Amino acid sequence: MPVESIFGRLEELLPRVAKPIQYVGGELNSVVKEWDAAEVRWALMYPDAYEVGVPNQGIQILYEVLNEREGVLAERTYAVWPDLEALMREHGVPQFTVDAHRPVGAFDVLGVSFATEMGYTNLLTALDLAGVPLHAADRTDEHPVVLAGGHSAFNPEPVADFLDATVLGDGEEIALAVTELIREWKREGRPGGRDGLLERLAATGGVYVPKFYDVSYHPDGRIAAYTPNRPGVPWRVAKHTVMDLDAWPYPKRPLVPLAESVHERYSVEIFRGCTRGCRFCQAGMITRPVRERSLTTVGDMVEQGLKASGFQEVGLLSLSSADHSEIGDIAKGLADRYEGTNTGLSLPSTRVDAFNIDLANELTRNGRRSGLTFAPEGGSERMRRVINKMVTEDDLIRTVTAAYAAGWRQVKLYFMCGLPTETDDDVLQIGRLATEVIRAGREVTGRRDIRCTVSIGGFVPKPQTPFQWVGQTHHTVVDARLRKLRDTLRADKQYGRAIGFRYHDGEPSTIEGLLSRGDRRVGAVIEAVWADGGRFDGWSEHFSYQRWHDCAERALAPHGVDLDWFTTRERERDEVLPWDHLDAGLDRDWLWQDWQDALHGEDAVEVDDCRWTPCYDCGVCPSMGTEIQIGPTGRKLLPLSVVGKG
Repeated sequence: MPVESIFGRLEELLPRVAKPIQYVGGELNSVVKEWDAAEVRWALMYPDAYEVGVPNQGIQILYEVLNEREGVLAERTYAVWPDLEALMREHGVPQFTVDAHRPVGAFDVLGVSFATEMGYTNLLTALDLAGVPLHAADRTDEHPVVLAGGHSAFNPEPVADFLDATVLGDGEEIALAVTELIREWKREGRPGGRDGLLERLAATGGVYVPKFYDVSYHPDGRIAAYTPNRPGVPWRVAKHTVMDLDAWPYPKRPLVPLAESVHERYSVEIFRGCTRGCRFCQAGMITRPVRERSLTTVGDMVEQGLKASGFQEVGLLSLSSADHSEIGDIAKGLADRYEGTNTGLSLPSTRVDAFNIDLANELTRNGRRSGLTFAPEGGSERMRRVINKMVTEDDLIRTVTAAYAAGWRQVKLYFMCGLPTETDDDVLQIGRLATEVIRAGREVTGRRDIRCTVSIGGFVPKPQTPFQWVGQTHHTVVDARLRKLRDTLRADKQYGRAIGFRYHDGEPSTIEGLLSRGDRRVGAVIEAVWADGGRFDGWSEHFSYQRWHDCAERALAPHGVDLDWFTTRERERDEVLPWDHLDAGLDRDWLWQDWQDALHGEDAVEVDDCRWTPCYDCGVCPSMGTEIQIGPTGRKLLPLSVVGKG
C-alpha cells in the first residue's frame, strides 16, 4: 500500500518552530522514489540536528548507494528540536523523513549512524515519535529493523536493548548485502517473521543481533561471558572493510542543504584508515588498514561533485590527509585545475610532521588564507610519547615558524586533558608551548599581531584502543588542571593576550566515558535520562550532568555498580570487556602490550607507522584478509578543458 506524506500536517506546525526550513527537504540532489516500486525501504538517520547531520559522509554515501539500486528506496531523517517534538506529540505527527515526509515507522529498516555516543537519547526520541517500541524485544513484524552503524557501533552494548542489529566498519557493501537478504526474505513470504529475518542476518557473521547473545556477570559486577543463545549465531562478529575505494566513488551527487549546515563544501575522502598508532585514537584503530583513493579518482570525484553541487570549497578528508602518498600532487593538480575560479581546497587538522608550506600554499591558492590547525594532543614531550604522538617541540616550533614566515597570522593547537599518567605539569606545559609559538612567530615576522588559539578537550578512553583498560581521569581533576592553565595564561603579560583559550568542562567527557565503555546495564540509564527530558546531549546548552548523574545513581544501584565503576575504574588485563565479542581485527594481546609500552613515561615505547616500516603485528591484515593499499601511482591530474584561468 502507498504510504502518504505527512507534510500537510507538518506544514501547519512549521511557523511555530525555529529554523523550519530544516524540515522541508527538497535539497539539490535529494531523491524521492515511488514507494510501491520499492521492495526494500530504508530510513537513514543521523541522530542529531539537520545542520549537523546533512553533511555527514556516511549517510550521504549510503543514501546514494542504496537509491542507485533497482527496487530499493532510501530517505533521510534527523533529530527534531524540542520545540517541534512538543508540537508533533500534541498533534500526533510521527517521526518523518525529509525527502518525501513519510512516517519512519513504515520503512523496512531504520539505519542509524552513530559517530558519537552522545546521540543515544535522540534515537529514543525518534523511535518514540515513530511509534516504534523503544525495546527491540517489544517490536513486531510491523516495525522497522533498527540497525546501527558508525564508530560508536564498535561498542553498541549500552544501546543493545534498543537495537535489533549492528554492523561494524565500512557500510557500502554490507548495506547492499543486508538489502538483498531482506528482499529475499520478503519475496519468500517473510518466513519466521521478525526473528527469521534477524537469524538470517546473524548467520552471515557480519551482523550483530544483541538479543541472540546472553550476558552473565560475576558477583563483583564484571562481565563473565557473552554467549550465543541459539544455533547458527557466531561467537564473534567481524567488521567490514571496503578494499577498493576507487570502485566506490561516493558521494557523486552531494546533497546541497537548504538550511545552514556545519560544512558547506564538497567532501571527498582521499583515504580510509590510519596506522600512525596514536594510542588514544579509536578512529585510527578501528579503520585499519590504510586504503588510498588514487589521485585520478580523487580528481574525477571533485570534478563531478562540483558540477553536481555548485559548492565552492572542496574538503580533502581522511584521518590524516597530509599523509596521502600523493597529497602534494593532489593539491597542486586541483589548484591548477581550478586556478582563477572561486574554488578553494581545505584539509582537516594537519599533523605537524606531515605539513609543509608548499602544500599549504597550494591549498590556499584559490581560496582565503584561513588559520592553520595542528593537533599535538599532549603538552609535554613525555605526554606525547605516552600517547605515541611522535611530534617533538622542535617539530612544532619549526612548522609554525615557517607558517608565520609565509604569511599566516593565526594558528590553532588542539590538546587533550586527562590523558593516562598525566600530571598537572603536563597540562601547564601546554601554556609554555603556546607562548613559545607566539614568541617564535613574533621573532620571525617582526609583528605583534601573531595569534595562537589553544583548544582542549577531555580525554575519553575508547573501545578497541590500547587505552581501553584505562581508568578515566575524574572530571574534577580535569577541571582543576584546566583552571590552573587558564590562570597561568591570563597572568602572562607578555604573551597571554595573544593566546586564545577554549576548553570543554570535564563533566560531558565523564558521561561520554560511561556510554563509550558501558555494557547493557547502562541502557537503563539512557532510558531514564531520556524519560527525564534528556535530548541533544552533545550540545552544551542541552546537556545536564546532574540529570545523567542522578539517573545513573538510581538505575545502576540494583546492579551494585555506579558511574565511577564504568569510568574511573581501571580494568584488568583478563577482564571481559563489553565489546570483546565484536571483532575489529585488532589482536587483544597487541593492544595490551601497547598499553604497557605507554606506561614508561619519558621512555615510552614509540610505534612507527606500519605503512613505511615492517609489520607491528596489530592483527588486522591477517585476521580481516586485508592489506595496506597506498601509492604513489605516478599519475598526474590533467587540466580540465571546461575550467580556464580567468
